[in-house]
Amino acid sequence: MNQSIRHATAADASRIAEIIITNYRVNFYPFFKNDEYYFKELNVVDMAKEYASGEKALKNCFVYDDGVIKGIIRINGKEIEKLFIEPQFQSNGIGAQLLEFAVRERKANWLWVLEYNKRGIAFYERNGFKLTGEKMTEDGWVPLLKMEC
Repeated sequence: MNQSIRHATAADASRIAEIIITNYRVNFYPFFKNDEYYFKELNVVDMAKEYASGEKALKNCFVYDDGVIKGIIRINGKEIEKLFIEPQFQSNGIGAQLLEFAVRERKANWLWVLEYNKRGIAFYERNGFKLTGEKMTEDGWVPLLKMEC
């Protein structure tokens, strides 16, 4: 296992929340332009509380930590639920390392990706995932595509 990847702890909650919120705003807001959701409902304080509670959100969450937490991955069974890298550290192989960890160490082999996220789809394809043709709409308005390796 990569020594920079470790199980997340409650002490990591604020950093995890910061990475997730930043990525949601940078990567998804441009498609949905929903100020109410992305800048009011979705916030670091509430998400950090969810992770700090140590319950479901933290249970299967791992961080890339080389002295600074630069990325997170959350796995549920064989599904990769979340994979986010702090934007300043993207394109440095951190996402690929977290994805490889999920596949090799945790036996994860599928995920949902936002249909509009062409960069994310290309990343997963470079790392051995393929679109299955299966689609779903989350929350009545978020189009997702299934990928498997």
